[in-house]
Amino acid sequence: MAPKTLTSFLSPISFPHNLTHVTTKFLKLNSKPIPISCKSAQSQQKTVSEAQLTPEPSGTGAAVQTPGDKFLERQREFEAAKLVMKEAKKNRREKVKQKALKVSSSVVSCYGCGAPLQTSDQEAPGFVDPDTYELKKRHHQLRTVLCGRCKLLSHGHMITAVGGNGGYAGGKQFVTADELREKLSHLRHEKALVVKLVDIVDFNGSFLAHVRDLAGANPIILVVTKIDLLPKETDFNCVGDWVVEATTKKKLNVMSVHLTSSKSLVGISGVIAEIQKEKKGRDVYILGSANVGKSAFINALLKMMAERDPAAAAARKYRPIQSAVPGTTLGPIQINAFLGGAKLFDTPGVHLHHRQAAVVHSEDLPILAPRSRLRGQTFPNAKVASENGLADKFESSGLNGFSIFWGGLVRVDVLKVLPETSLTLYGPKALKIHIVPTNEADEFYQKELGNLLAPPSGKEGAKDWKGLGLVRQLQIKFEDAERPASDVAISGLGWIAVEPVSKSRRKPDLNVDNIVKELHLAVHVLNPVEVFVRPPLPVGKAGSERYQYRELTEKEEELRPKWHF
Repeated sequence: MAPKTLTSFLSPISFPHNLTHVTTKFLKLNSKPIPISCKSAQSQQKTVSEAQLTPEPSGTGAAVQTPGDKFLERQREFEAAKLVMKEAKKNRREKVKQKALKVSSSVVSCYGCGAPLQTSDQEAPGFVDPDTYELKKRHHQLRTVLCGRCKLLSHGHMITAVGGNGGYAGGKQFVTADELREKLSHLRHEKALVVKLVDIVDFNGSFLAHVRDLAGANPIILVVTKIDLLPKETDFNCVGDWVVEATTKKKLNVMSVHLTSSKSLVGISGVIAEIQKEKKGRDVYILGSANVGKSAFINALLKMMAERDPAAAAARKYRPIQSAVPGTTLGPIQINAFLGGAKLFDTPGVHLHHRQAAVVHSEDLPILAPRSRLRGQTFPNAKVASENGLADKFESSGLNGFSIFWGGLVRVDVLKVLPETSLTLYGPKALKIHIVPTNEADEFYQKELGNLLAPPSGKEGAKDWKGLGLVRQLQIKFEDAERPASDVAISGLGWIAVEPVSKSRRKPDLNVDNIVKELHLAVHVLNPVEVFVRPPLPVGKAGSERYQYRELTEKEEELRPKWHF
C-alpha cells in the first residue's frame, strides 16, 4: 500500500519515508494525533525516540473549517477508507497482485451525483476514463469532471444504483439505501440550517416520518415541491393551511412552510429570502426522500440567486444532475452558492421501502412521475357506464360490488358505500384505470397483468411480479355528507378522494341525516407499500369551496409556522 494514499486520510500524522508496510487490520481513522515509533532500515539496533505530535491550533476567522467542510471531509475519509479496505480484502482473498483502485488523494467526487471518482469499474457510479482522469488530475481539474453514469442519466437513460431497504428491484445495485442514509448520520450533530423537501403529490409518502433522526435539533425550512401539478383553480391559501396543519401534528422544529415549483420558479424567491435570513453563517443542507425533486430545486435556487450573487452564478456551471431515476445523488455535493463562507449541500435522497418506486422495475419508474397538471378521474363515470352497459347498475347501487384497478399497482374493492358515493383518483396520467365487477377482479388481474394493467410492462415483467399481496380494510367515517370524507393516499403514487354524496349524483329527495355515515373499502397494494387515510387535500374549485379553516387559539397562532407562496 502506497504511503501517499494512506496519508490522505490519516492527516495530520506523517510517516517516515522508509515506512514499507501497513497492516489494514489496525487501520483506525482518528483526528487526534498519536505518537509513532519505528525502527530505522539502516540500523536495526537504533530506535527513533517517541515524539509527541502537537496539533496546530484550529484558528479563527474565514480560514477555519466550517461544519460543512468537516462534514464533507468525514465523508471523503469514509469513502477512502472503504475503498482501501475493500481492495486489501480482495487482494488477500485472491492472493494475487491486482491493479489498485485509483482515487485522488482527497477522494474527489463527481459534481453531478457525489459518487467518488474511480477508474476501475466502467459500469459503477463515478467511473471516469483513465486517460481523462490523469489529464484532469494533472491540471487540478478533477472537481469539474462528470462521471459516465451522470452523462447517461442526463440523456434520459434509467440507470439505477441503489438497492436494499428502499432501493429498486430492477437494474444493477452498487450501493444500499442504508449506506446512503449513513452518509447523513453526522448532520444531526452539526449546527446547520436544514431545507426539507416534500412532494405535494405524495405528501404523506415523502414526508420522512423520522426526519428528526437525521436533522437533529437543527431548524427546518419546509419546502413543498411540484405545486404546479395540482388541478386548475386550486386555492393555494387552502393548500397552505392544509400543509401547515399536517406539519404541526409532526411536532418538528419547522420555521416556515413554502409552496414552490422548480419548473415555473413559483415560490423560489421566498425560500431564498428565508435562507439568507436564517442561515446566520451556518451551512445549508437540502434534505428529502428520493425523487422528491432536490436537484431540480437546487438548480432553480441557483438560477434565481445568480441574478444578484456572482458565487451562485459560478456554481451553476457545475450543478447536480437532474434525472427521473430516484437515487441520482449518491454522495453529499458541496456547492459554493453563497458569498461569505457558508456552503450549500445537496444530499443523497432517503430511500423509503414503503413507496411504489421501491417495488417496480427500473424500466417502469418514469410511469410513476406525473409530467403535467393532475386531472382527477371520477367513478362512477358516465362514459365508462355507457361503454360497458353499466348505467342501470350505477344508478341503483352505485359503486357497490365493483373493483377499480389503478394500473397493476392498486386495486380498490368497493364493499359498502352509498349509491351517491364517488371516488376521484389523482395520479400520473400514464397509469391507466379500469373498473370491473369484484367477482371478476381476480380473473381480470391474471389475464391483463402486463397488458392493460401496467406496470409491470409486458408479459416478461409479469412473470416475476409478486402480486397485490397486501390488503388494507378501511372503514371511513364522516360527519358531513356534503363534504369530502377523506383521502386514501397510496405511498409513491397519488391519492383517492372519497366523497360520500357527490353533487352530480345527489337525488333531490335524499335525507342525509338518516344515512349510515360509514364507508367500507378494501385497498390491495404491493407489499410493503403503505396506504394513508388523511383529511382531504383541497384541490380544484370544489375543494376550496368546501375547505374549512380550523379556529386557532392565540398561542396556536403564535407557535404555528407561517406559510408562504
